[in-house]
Amino acid sequence: MASTFLFLSFIFLLWTGLPSTIEAHGHRRWRERSRVASLISEELFKELFLHKDDSACPANGFYSYQSFIEATKKFPKFGTTGCLATQKREIAAFLAQISHETTGGWATAPDGPFAWGLCFKEEISPQSNYCDDSVKQWPCSPGKSYKGRGPIQLSWNYNYGPAGEALGFDGLRNPERVAEDPTTAFKTALWFWMTEQKPKPSCHDVMVGRYIPTEADREANRTAGYGLVTNIINGGLECGIANDARVNDRIGFFQRYAKLFNVDTGPNLDCQNQKPF
Repeated sequence: MASTFLFLSFIFLLWTGLPSTIEAHGHRRWRERSRVASLISEELFKELFLHKDDSACPANGFYSYQSFIEATKKFPKFGTTGCLATQKREIAAFLAQISHETTGGWATAPDGPFAWGLCFKEEISPQSNYCDDSVKQWPCSPGKSYKGRGPIQLSWNYNYGPAGEALGFDGLRNPERVAEDPTTAFKTALWFWMTEQKPKPSCHDVMVGRYIPTEADREANRTAGYGLVTNIINGGLECGIANDARVNDRIGFFQRYAKLFNVDTGPNLDCQNQKPF
């Protein structure tokens, strides 16, 4: 009788404790999925991008907060790695870089030049179709343009191909999707940010302190910081140049966003003394 009572007591305790355990675990998983949302609210998103939905911006109505948060779920390490300051700094750095790539601002713009990020969703007057025929792994599709699209202005067949493969769409045959679906657009930007493309490290690894310079990096003075991220994104055109206006624009966005996130920018903001990759 005593053993039966103990067994029934155990079953009762297990049954009553199970829902709270599931709830606790489920709540923990929910919080992990929503970590980026907990660091950047919709209100802060609007404050960062004050004019993205102005009629003057060709992308008005395209880049929603919800599509950004949805896209981050594909990359669970983004904005969740390291201490709280590191997490905020990475998000601020990412948003600053995509803001420069899509800016509609100018020196005397309302609210300043760094309030006009996400104004464009595709390159307006491309100089070419951005097809590199020498890259046999990612052959261009006839009649398709691999011009800059999305927040990072994804360009070239050798980026559209692997981005599409990683994200589940045909980037070579349907590159237009990056300018048609906002969640896909943000995913391509995050894919570029999170993916190492040797000899370049990933922007993510740089911003979270996981960048380990090679001997070639040390000789090229590629020091960790926001400036190295600029080098990864467009160093061939912007780095190794003193006081480059494009680099300064990227820095301006980052400084404004870091302040709104209440976090410091960290060192090495520019890449003027770095050799491009």
